[in-house]
Amino acid sequence: MLKDITLGQYFPVDSVLHRMDPRFKIIFTMLFIIMLFAGQSVWTLVIGGIFVVMAQLLSRIPLKMSWKSLKPILPILVFTAVLNLVFIGSGDVLWEWRFIKITEGGITTSIFMIVRIVLLIVGSSLLTYTTSPILLTDALESLLSPLRKLRFPVHEMAMMMSIALRFIPTLLEETDKIMSAQKARGASLDSGKLTERVKALVPILIPLFVSAFRRAEELATAMECRCYRGGEGRTRLRQLKAGTRDYLGLAVCLLFLAASLAVNILQKKG
Repeated sequence: MLKDITLGQYFPVDSVLHRMDPRFKIIFTMLFIIMLFAGQSVWTLVIGGIFVVMAQLLSRIPLKMSWKSLKPILPILVFTAVLNLVFIGSGDVLWEWRFIKITEGGITTSIFMIVRIVLLIVGSSLLTYTTSPILLTDALESLLSPLRKLRFPVHEMAMMMSIALRFIPTLLEETDKIMSAQKARGASLDSGKLTERVKALVPILIPLFVSAFRRAEELATAMECRCYRGGEGRTRLRQLKAGTRDYLGLAVCLLFLAASLAVNILQKKG
């Protein structure tokens, strides 16, 4: 299960999205999130779905990678759908048993919420799939650079976010190794009551925290040995430059956002 978590992973292929400026890809992601949550119409989801399909095709990321990003949250999706079915009582009652009522509003809200979350995860995952951690750090620092006038530690914040994304796959791999080692010693992690499973996590969490602190100390030592002193006076190997494809992509993204907002406004008037 842990191997299916692909958050923070970079998938190197030659595609249009990979060659785009990472600053624009961050802006695309933010506009896409606004697109999904600004409207309450089914057509909003249709427009968002078309946008995700286009981005998926342009990125040349295999569909199995997107499926891996969805598998870990399937229990959360099912739990959210059940809560919406049970607690939302708007519309006609379709089925009733004691205090449980299934209504049209509950079904509509559940489907709407599940599709929205799926599109959000698949669309936002393309940012890390198509952008290396180093470029992502430079892009975040560039976008947040106006905050330097307020003495905000822009470089340090961008560096911390990049390191966090970079070490997610490493920590997941370490967790999988620890779980395999505990199972080889006879530990039962997948059976028993809920309380027993929670207690079985203790022998996993303690070595994982120790390993995480050890890796953090090694990383800090390596950065100090390379005379890292923050972003002051730091130069970059790659300079971020926007091209025609970046502005064209921004225009397309704004067009999708405008279509989503227009559909929402027309529905309210209607």
